[in-house]
Amino acid sequence: MHSEVKRVFIGAGCNRIVNNVSWGASGFLSFGASNAVAIFCPKKAQILTTLPGHKAVVNCTHWLPTSKFLFKAKELELHYLLSGDADGVIILWELSLVDGTWRQVSQVPQSHKKGVTCINGIMVSQTEAMFASTSSDGTVCVWELVFPLTSNGDCKLSCLDSFTVGSKSMVALSMAELPGCSGQIVLAMGGLDNKIHLYCGGRTGKFVHSCELKGHTDWIRSLDFSLPVSVNGEVNNIFLVSSSQDKCIRIWKMALRSSMPNGNGIYRKEESSLASYIEGPVLVAGSSSFQISLESLLIGHEDWVYSVVWQPPLVASTKGDAYYQPQSILSASMDKTMMIWQPEKTSGVWMNVVTVGELSHCALGFYGGHWSPNGDSILAHGYGGSFHLWKNVGDDNWLTQKVPSGHFASVTDIAWGRSGDYIISASHDQTTRIYAPWKVNASLQDGEFWYEIARPQVHGHDINCMTVVHSKGNHRFVGGADEKVARVFEAPLSFLKTLSNATLQKSCYSDDDLTNVQILGANMSALGLSQKPIYAQAVHETPDTNGADGLDTFETVPDAVPTVFTEPPIEDQLGWHTLWPESHKLYGHGNELFSLCCDHRGELVASSCKAQSTAVAEVWLWQVGLWKAVGRLQSHSLTVTQMEFSHDDNFLLTVSRDRQFSVFTITRTGTGEISYSLLARQEGHKRIIWSCSWNPHGHEFATGSRDKTVKIWAVDKESSSVRQLMTLPPLTSSVTALSWVGLPNRRNDGILAVGMENGQIELWSLSYNRQDNGSIVVPDFAATLLVRVDPFICHASTVNRLAWRKNEEDHKSLQLASCGADNCVRVFDVTVE
Repeated sequence: MHSEVKRVFIGAGCNRIVNNVSWGASGFLSFGASNAVAIFCPKKAQILTTLPGHKAVVNCTHWLPTSKFLFKAKELELHYLLSGDADGVIILWELSLVDGTWRQVSQVPQSHKKGVTCINGIMVSQTEAMFASTSSDGTVCVWELVFPLTSNGDCKLSCLDSFTVGSKSMVALSMAELPGCSGQIVLAMGGLDNKIHLYCGGRTGKFVHSCELKGHTDWIRSLDFSLPVSVNGEVNNIFLVSSSQDKCIRIWKMALRSSMPNGNGIYRKEESSLASYIEGPVLVAGSSSFQISLESLLIGHEDWVYSVVWQPPLVASTKGDAYYQPQSILSASMDKTMMIWQPEKTSGVWMNVVTVGELSHCALGFYGGHWSPNGDSILAHGYGGSFHLWKNVGDDNWLTQKVPSGHFASVTDIAWGRSGDYIISASHDQTTRIYAPWKVNASLQDGEFWYEIARPQVHGHDINCMTVVHSKGNHRFVGGADEKVARVFEAPLSFLKTLSNATLQKSCYSDDDLTNVQILGANMSALGLSQKPIYAQAVHETPDTNGADGLDTFETVPDAVPTVFTEPPIEDQLGWHTLWPESHKLYGHGNELFSLCCDHRGELVASSCKAQSTAVAEVWLWQVGLWKAVGRLQSHSLTVTQMEFSHDDNFLLTVSRDRQFSVFTITRTGTGEISYSLLARQEGHKRIIWSCSWNPHGHEFATGSRDKTVKIWAVDKESSSVRQLMTLPPLTSSVTALSWVGLPNRRNDGILAVGMENGQIELWSLSYNRQDNGSIVVPDFAATLLVRVDPFICHASTVNRLAWRKNEEDHKSLQLASCGADNCVRVFDVTVE
């Protein structure tokens, strides 16, 4: 048997850290998603790949060349990306634009002792770059990168300088080539001491502290040098913009004074003017010196300004050779807005000309803003791990654009919707999200991209588990968080209609479904725990006004507006208008919920919680519909980590931290009563058992453990026992997720997907022959490794759950969904021949 695995979709949120995002001259954006580096294409609004390699959270990414240096990168076939993490490690990656392939070039040697806070670089020529990195260990390193001359050559990386800046660490950094003097580089950095420090050095390194700029009254958060600006025909000026937690933005002008051939030249006497009163220090660089003055102070933001950046250079002439620096600055702030600042044409006073931002209730501000290479789009990344993109469609009319989205913390559980049209995921970021392929056009085969189409639950506790209810009627799921109660959610009318728009099918729901579903959507409660339904007939009534005269206090939460979407929704719509109403609460457990599962008929839901004793570790059974407890199964002494019903719903398998698995028989009487008994319990592994999965065509199951093994077992009904069929060859890492799928038309073949703690996924082919009595003897059971999925499309840390899409049709292609601790939800196409 031969198998091929292709990436279909990656959903991930951005780490909530300043300097995390970079927009490259390649047109692609990079960002950190936990310990993975993710690359997304703004044109397709899709994450293209994730780069595995970091062991710690990725703090910052930086392209060489960035969008600012597109004019020097026209001929480049190879682009480079730097990523720095919380352990101080910096990795250099190479992207080939010709075929879109990535490779890890090297880990930058002698890296920092503590987390990297900022990386910034410049293109010194078409094939040479310099970059610097700051860290919370108080050191700054400066590097040179020489690009290869041929596409298959190697780049050269060398350290030019490394120096300490004292106990107050630096968190912002910018570099520039000084105008008018050959090869002098200026380095500006700022941080916790509220001052901007300027260092000068040559192309070969050895940077010297030149001067300090004072003025800000709180931490410096962002610095950016412009390219040299022409004033009165001479390109002798360069500007530095700085932003701070004091809510202000300052623009500093550095004007070339004169050359000093002997180092003691006489300066031209400037005319007495206002400028002489606001002049700052003089920057001496080699044989030149620059007079620094405060050009402007921009006040407009109402909270910390986390980023400021100059607009990338624009083409000056139709020939396309000359470029100029536009007088335009983008700032992003925790006040939920981004602003574009430009000098007024007549007076030259800097004004805020454009303001974009979240007017919604759910965003808590922006960590950074970025320009596209040609300056027609701006992107912000926010507190909710989200991206926000605006495009100028003409005359400063900035419209929101679609962007990728996803969880910003570990994704704990994932399941396919009852119809297989969507996947639903739960996460420690306190949300559950629904992703679906949005068909753009029925006739186009490739006109299908996956998007987040709803956010059914936005909660106040980390969500540990969820299960989809497979019964007839409306779509439902049960979620379990770090609380003792499980919550049942039901799809509102607005979601059913949005889903049919996404799949271009009107058959997602029948007309009587629509008449039965009276709930349009749901509202968030003030504490963010229960979600209250919004009924169809109540929409026409005028709501009561709040007693607080409409003031936006913590107690008053704006009403949601349930919406049917005809195109994929954007962040502020997702976070507010796509909630599902909560229909029931399931009380019973004594600790925080840990795992949930539903049987295949949609009649029973099983739940377990965190436990350190036999009484607490019991599994509760709930009857779907009435939502009453119909059973409490005692067997384990520690937390039950996963549960699954067999394909015929006659058995319930549970695995636990106590290294044992249990199989219960579940019998249903004619009157609908449930009876259950423990069929077998035995120690399956030497360490925690994390995962289990049943054979969809029989009573065999697999268990996976921290002891790096996967074992296959068979239930023998006649002797009421479980026997081991085989152990897969030892794996490289702890086994954290398993999912067994049957192959269409081949009842004796299956594929077992194995997910591991190191993020890797392997597919194993399982084949067997049954005896006449239906049992399998050990020699007739064989397992072979089908495919080890390429690390560049796997997870970068622990795989938490794997789920195969139900394959009703007879075709060779299968779909596998996975979620992991790298904040990612992934979908793969698996073809088997």
